Amino acid sequence: MSSAVAAGVGKDAREFFGMTPGKFAMWSFIASDGMGFAGLFAAYAATRAHADWWPNPNDTGVLNVDLTALNTFILICSSVTMVFALQACKAGNRKALSGWLLATILGGSGFLGIQVYEYYHLVHDGVIPWGDNFSATFYSLTCYHGLHVLSGVIYLTCIWIASLRGRYGPDNSMPIEIVGLFWHFVDLVWILLFTFVYLFEPLPAG
Repeated sequence: MSSAVAAGVGKDAREFFGMTPGKFAMWSFIASDGMGFAGLFAAYAATRAHADWWPNPNDTGVLNVDLTALNTFILICSSVTMVFALQACKAGNRKALSGWLLATILGGSGFLGIQVYEYYHLVHDGVIPWGDNFSATFYSLTCYHGLHVLSGVIYLTCIWIASLRGRYGPDNSMPIEIVGLFWHFVDLVWILLFTFVYLFEPLPAG
């Protein structure tokens, strides 16, 4: 086999649908994971539609909408810092890359901290996972998403440590792009969750 043919075979082996194996794997994971979230959203919607009672986030005080709006803003900001991290990597600015990655990690950690704080007060007020249909579906959705944020923080921390060792740069930015895909997915799902769970008022009975 000639070197030209071998190079062509190698390139085909490294790319699938124009993507590297790592990027294709992440998109495949996001697609399958998105179906998991879709199932939970569907269960929440079906339970809510047939419930005799459902809290109105705008007047019952069960959910702290203002605090969660702040938490949503923090997570959105962490998505922006993730974009800056990838730009810094492609520009070869390793110091900025590590700084923006750390900012993203701190944003995700802050989000988790506020969510734990919210859970603490909800449980203190008697809103426990097994209390009623609202509580069961609420905790299922938010905890499932929270586990994704926790996984993302751990993933980002591993990437950040590697960035401190000078592992990433213009010629090796794909790992930053891949972790960014996951983080943007997590952020997008939370925006949908916040809108769907915290902002939508229940339909009038009858």
